[in-house]
Amino acid sequence: MKSLRWILGLSSVIALTFAEAAKTPNVLFILVDDMGYGDLSCYGAPDVKTPRIDELAEKGIRFTQYYANGAECTPTRTALLTGRYPQRVKGMECALGTGNVGRYDDAIALAEKHQLGLPPSEAILPQIFKEAGYATGIFGKWHLGYEPQFHPRHYGFDRFFGVLGGNCHYFTHRELSDISVLYRDDNPVEEKGYMTHLITKEALSFLDEHEANPFFLYVPYTTPHFPFQTPEDAEKNFSSDNWSKGTRESYVGMLEDMDYSVGQLLDRLEKHDLTKNTLVIFGSDHGGMGPSRNAPFRGSKGGLFEGGIRTAMIASWPGELPERTVSSQPCVTFDFTYSLARIAGLTDEGSKRLDGMNILDHVIDNYPDKPRTLFWRAKRGSRTWKAVRKGDWKYIHKVQDGKTEEWYFNIKTDPEEAQNQLGAEETPADELSQQLAIWEKEMSAQPE
Repeated sequence: MKSLRWILGLSSVIALTFAEAAKTPNVLFILVDDMGYGDLSCYGAPDVKTPRIDELAEKGIRFTQYYANGAECTPTRTALLTGRYPQRVKGMECALGTGNVGRYDDAIALAEKHQLGLPPSEAILPQIFKEAGYATGIFGKWHLGYEPQFHPRHYGFDRFFGVLGGNCHYFTHRELSDISVLYRDDNPVEEKGYMTHLITKEALSFLDEHEANPFFLYVPYTTPHFPFQTPEDAEKNFSSDNWSKGTRESYVGMLEDMDYSVGQLLDRLEKHDLTKNTLVIFGSDHGGMGPSRNAPFRGSKGGLFEGGIRTAMIASWPGELPERTVSSQPCVTFDFTYSLARIAGLTDEGSKRLDGMNILDHVIDNYPDKPRTLFWRAKRGSRTWKAVRKGDWKYIHKVQDGKTEEWYFNIKTDPEEAQNQLGAEETPADELSQQLAIWEKEMSAQPE
């Protein structure tokens, strides 16, 4: 528990009484899976109707330069719970494979020892809310470890309902290998129904139960991750031949159904008169694949072009966050962890151990956009992507099967990453490459 202790300060960091906790805001964090930047109508999608998510953007902040901390599911979720780069935790910078398979060296070694997963000692977000007197619940996709010691209830969550792995059949709730991954708390369960609807039902029940108490409700939907099944597809066959294939029509149907579920959650907050005291955050864990729309950006899930890591993020908190606001401040997943941890009571001293910035305060205080230096690395098999963005410049390095490729872009003037300026005069690509190497060395250092 060493890492958690130096962040929480052995529980002395937070000294909220129950009465004080009752005055603090509720938090509803909705994270969707594999959704592209341009897959919502409020982000320019011409073929998707998402009125309830658009409503959040209208009543709050829409971030246009939000980046996921990973190009796949597991690393972004690691960053969200830890508030730090996922590379600080061995085995967590690539999506865990079906059945808890490791997909690169560190992850493979940990899987062989049955130790592949996010150590509970590294995850501060649910624990810090728990320490502050909040009820905590997670309903949806976990994807941070299959082994019993890595189940959500070990991280400060009071309740869990959802799937342990990265994907599942939306009606049978089984992985492609026919592994049942649907759990309630620590036990496998069988339920009938469409996965998105089941997640929503459980989250609504949690809201009903805790209407009078402060809560942190984390709803990581599996939508619109493959298999691409709409609520009308119960009788369609999905097997290894078409598990990850789908049409844009099915994808849009999944998104619009998910938007309806988001609306149900918002309506339940309103019913319990909780809207004004609830911070709602909605975002995606990375860019999309297959039938998704990452426009106007290049690339997709798994890679470090903009389309793989730049996606949607919205925050709404009536009376506290400005309405109808568009923020172009570059930000990443762990910035929202930082903001939430401060809301829950984390002190200045504890905050120093996190890697992010207080993005919500930045917008509330109307500070001008500031340049950031942000890093990514994505390992899988023989392929390794690396990237750094410093100010308006972005350097990307990719090695696959012994072949090296490099790119250098000005994201401000070329957000589509169409013009590789590597080798051009007066471009500090070497400087960014060196900074990337320094960051990698820091990530490999032993934890304190």
